[in-house]
Amino acid sequence: MHPSTEFKTLSVLIPVYNEARTLRRLIGAVLASPVPLQLELICVDDCSTDATPEILRELARADGRIKVVRHEVNKGKGAAIRTAISRMTGDIAIVQDADLEYDPAEFPIVLAPILEGKADAVFGSRFAGGGLGGQRKVLLFWHSVANKLLTLATNILNDINITDMETCYKAVRADILRQIPLKSNRFGIEPELTTRLAQWNVRLYEVPISYHGRTAAEGKKIGWKDAFSAAWCLIKFRFFDRRFTTHDGFYVLQSVRRARGFNRWMLAQFRPFIGKRVWEAGCGIGNFTELLLDRERLICVDNDPFYVEMIARRFGHMENVEAFEMDLSRPGAGKAVQPERPDTIISLNVLEHIERDQDVLHEFYEALTPGGHAVVLVPTNPKLYTECDRTLGHFRRYTREELTAKFHAAGFHVVSCNEFNRLGVYGWWLNGKLKRKDLSPTQMRLYELMLPLAKLMDKLKLGPGLSLIVVGQKPQGSAPEAHAAAVNEETPEIPLLARGEGLAAVPDR
Repeated sequence: MHPSTEFKTLSVLIPVYNEARTLRRLIGAVLASPVPLQLELICVDDCSTDATPEILRELARADGRIKVVRHEVNKGKGAAIRTAISRMTGDIAIVQDADLEYDPAEFPIVLAPILEGKADAVFGSRFAGGGLGGQRKVLLFWHSVANKLLTLATNILNDINITDMETCYKAVRADILRQIPLKSNRFGIEPELTTRLAQWNVRLYEVPISYHGRTAAEGKKIGWKDAFSAAWCLIKFRFFDRRFTTHDGFYVLQSVRRARGFNRWMLAQFRPFIGKRVWEAGCGIGNFTELLLDRERLICVDNDPFYVEMIARRFGHMENVEAFEMDLSRPGAGKAVQPERPDTIISLNVLEHIERDQDVLHEFYEALTPGGHAVVLVPTNPKLYTECDRTLGHFRRYTREELTAKFHAAGFHVVSCNEFNRLGVYGWWLNGKLKRKDLSPTQMRLYELMLPLAKLMDKLKLGPGLSLIVVGQKPQGSAPEAHAAAVNEETPEIPLLARGEGLAAVPDR
């Protein structure tokens, strides 16, 4: 979603608890906000004991844009926001407290970076100095100190540099927010959401907003105990509860993203076969793409539109890079790329996800220029098939004989076939025994530390590999002659550089 025209509706998430004194005025201000989008208001009454329920029903009858949900038991602000998220239908979501501390007239300021295609999430900062008229009500010093200390801790733990973690105004693309498994019930929702967005590696912006804070006498509900709770949430969601997304593949790819040494090591396995015009078939979130940016032409495709958009926003400003959605097994996929005249196809941890893998190899053959190379990395050793393979959507783990036979059937001459990442076998086996369904960032960091040992084991060929790298060449000459030559060719094992993959055969892209 780059162009603002693709964003049609703003979902305003409004947790409400005993706000009868300000509710009508607040809802009126939200409905009057000059946003260039349709509005829907999801008001979650968290078991209020004053006139709030009656007022909400009255407002909803008067305006169809207002949706009301009631909790029969008081659960807290975080629980109310989670309920609102489950009911929203918009393209962007923003949290709005039911008091009058934040001015909905500033929605356009907060939303601008998202609508301009620059951001995935935007925080309205009370401490950046600005907003409409640059107004900020002077409040208690120690509250400000607590806010700034919590923000400092957030920045240290997540390696970001925001100025206001506890701000209410957090606008997030709805497609991202729906995939964040939030758990906090009370005010811990603020540090939790901030931590999750940092773990997602979203494009996070801040804009200055005005602030008209209220006192405890006026209904302020947060206290010093909540500051300690927020500090614990920062630690908990950074180090202990680290599952930041419901998207299994994205979680693994973000874990692998931290293993940059591992990716460079993998590239060294087949660097001699990489030409100037590269088709990366299955680019994922770009973990490997970033190592290929020096190519004359780089065509990145994936069947997941979320990944394609991520590549486009990371590298789309470069003239030599293009990203688009594609089903690799679709007939004609190779011809669609053929006009780009790729001399290299790189497909890492992709083929095992596709049931009709032979069709994909035929499309690769079709796309390549004569003499070009197809580099394919897949998980090997069927006995290692585990719950993690199932979670990642692997149809199979390959044997050397199976994959080289399929290369030959597609018309390729196999110039290299090597097992790879011997140390990773032990980690993958242990994951299987422990019934783990994915790889964590901690596991990948540990593997980075053991990279010298992994390289040594591959150099000495100590044990079987976790992955298999096959390089096939499209022969020169006429198609029938080339195909016959490739099918009759024996499969040599040409030693590559003594390097390997990382902890496991995952979508390392």
